[in-house]
Amino acid sequence: MTLAYQPSMFDIGHEPTLQGLAGHVERTVLTEGAWLDRLPGWLSASDSVLEMLLVDVPWRAERRQMYEREVAVPRLLSWYGADDDLPHPVLVQAKQALNAHYGSELGEPFVTAGLCLYRDGRDSVAWHGDTIGRGSHSDTMVAILSVGSARPLLLRPRSGGPGLRVPVGHGDLVVMGGSCQRTWEHSIPKTAKPVGPRVSIQFRPVNVA
Repeated sequence: MTLAYQPSMFDIGHEPTLQGLAGHVERTVLTEGAWLDRLPGWLSASDSVLEMLLVDVPWRAERRQMYEREVAVPRLLSWYGADDDLPHPVLVQAKQALNAHYGSELGEPFVTAGLCLYRDGRDSVAWHGDTIGRGSHSDTMVAILSVGSARPLLLRPRSGGPGLRVPVGHGDLVVMGGSCQRTWEHSIPKTAKPVGPRVSIQFRPVNVA
């Protein structure tokens, strides 16, 4: 797949590297037992990761029923289950690091990885929570590693009130935890600004989608 992306000169000749999580992740406490962790630049030298994912991941387009008509999902998707090999070695390292850091708090490991490709500013995801499965009634976590062009992650409480706009850039980590999936919603809005591709890698426990 060929998509326009301007690589960073700082990435040239460097291997993708994850920094430590302990002492670096910053937590924002939200309402109703929800929270958000963020670590900008968790993955450095990530241009090669993006390039490999764009080419080697078996991206698929989906269509979904919206009211009385079927529409195209405005992004491409790929999913890796517990027994599937992840498409880049650094994603294996990322899952291991997340499990080491969050395992005791989560009480179980991150198992699956869902990948979304936002090809340009026309691709998006509407307001939602990951409430298919246990996220609808139990506290859980969803950890998102982003590579590629920066896009804002918007969050808002389902009960109303002030929301949050989180800038998510190349190599950034965001973790939504506690009651976040059932008491808050999140989205990636469309933009008319010229932006290149972004891949979102979402690590989840089993039976959370």
